[in-house]
Amino acid sequence: MYRLLLSLFVLTCSVSAWASAIDSVRLSHSDQKTRLVFDLTDKAAYKAFMLDKPDRLVIDLNNTKQWKNIKLPPLSGTPIQNIRYAQRQQDTLRVVLDLAKPLQYISQTLPPSTRHSHRLVIDLAEPKTTQAQVADTTTQVVSPPAIKPKPAPAPEITTAAVKVNKTIKSIPRRDLVIAIDAGHGGKDAGAIGQQGTKEKDIVLAIARKLANLVNKEAGMRAYLTRNNDTFISLRQRINLARSQKADMFISIHADAFHKREARGASVFVLSERGASSEAAQMLADKENAADLVGGISLEDKDHLLASVLLDLSQDASLQASIEVAETVLSGLKRVGHTHKKQVESAAFVVLKSPDIPSILVETAFISNPAEERKLRSEGHQNKLALAMMSGIRNYFQRNPPLGTQIPQQHIVSRGDTLSTIAQRYQVSLTRLKSNNGLTHNRLNIGDILLIP
Repeated sequence: MYRLLLSLFVLTCSVSAWASAIDSVRLSHSDQKTRLVFDLTDKAAYKAFMLDKPDRLVIDLNNTKQWKNIKLPPLSGTPIQNIRYAQRQQDTLRVVLDLAKPLQYISQTLPPSTRHSHRLVIDLAEPKTTQAQVADTTTQVVSPPAIKPKPAPAPEITTAAVKVNKTIKSIPRRDLVIAIDAGHGGKDAGAIGQQGTKEKDIVLAIARKLANLVNKEAGMRAYLTRNNDTFISLRQRINLARSQKADMFISIHADAFHKREARGASVFVLSERGASSEAAQMLADKENAADLVGGISLEDKDHLLASVLLDLSQDASLQASIEVAETVLSGLKRVGHTHKKQVESAAFVVLKSPDIPSILVETAFISNPAEERKLRSEGHQNKLALAMMSGIRNYFQRNPPLGTQIPQQHIVSRGDTLSTIAQRYQVSLTRLKSNNGLTHNRLNIGDILLIP
């Protein structure tokens, strides 16, 4: 009887720990607004915020666990392109609305009624729409902290537009900067293989090969945190990348394990725990915190505003890191065995920059004799560098930062049509076809389209 009561108590605690879940999703759409209603099994606190490049609304539901698949409503004809959801932490469900264009949002929770349970209501509308057009008077507009916006960059001046004054030049565009970090170095040899192969030497050779590939890519420039056998502290590696205003940071290593049969490449991004600890440290010591690459300093902000800014920066950076990591891992799978089928997360110090998408690649297990031989091979080093370059290229073709020379491209995937691609990038179907020399509407998976 005691064991039965104890089991019931544990079961009750487990059920109560997950107080809420999404039961259903309803959608209504008009010319003025789009309303999305999440029917919840119980009351849930939440946080919502916008991200761009691409535009999306992120909703984190606290104390929520999704045990069943959510039946999504049809999205055709609405500004919502897709609805994604995943367990972000053990007790936080993240819902992402992929948007076709920048929108204003208003969110509110509603208590149970005679017909419905707890609800989270999201209203979406054009930014120019007034609050009165979008929501009831009881609704509160949720917007980011008031930060003085930077002046919009002047439009690029083409040759055709400069007939009056030939001395006017077009606005220069910068190269993408890829910071490549060869792990260890100097007094820190890293792992050592059975044949005496030192990790610091192997990863430097791979880093140099990757740097050569990056420098050959139009619109990209590589920066090596070390280009010789030098010891550099972990924090210094981050600072060096930030001093170059890097758009991406990739740290290269070779794994080791006491069991010699362990094998395969791995790709890591920063864990949630690592991000939280880094944020706490930066906020505690914000008077010494350098400006974020975006030009925002934490030093003169109150604690709440600094926390919000840092959280937004970390979230955007982590999402970008995951996307880069997945493309790099796909490339490594074509080279050989991978240790895990998915991207992993850990609190590595070199991944803790809050404003640079950062990944760490374990190229192979140097403690495995067979993989040690491969790592010593220049041919295999080239394959690893090419796989990483493929991932970097694919990511930035989909997400070129503003002001860079990378043309925006779209790689066709399953379910894509010309009309949905045109809608996603807010270009006309005619321009999209003309820009790619298309006379038909047929697409093949893997096709690359240049976005006007």
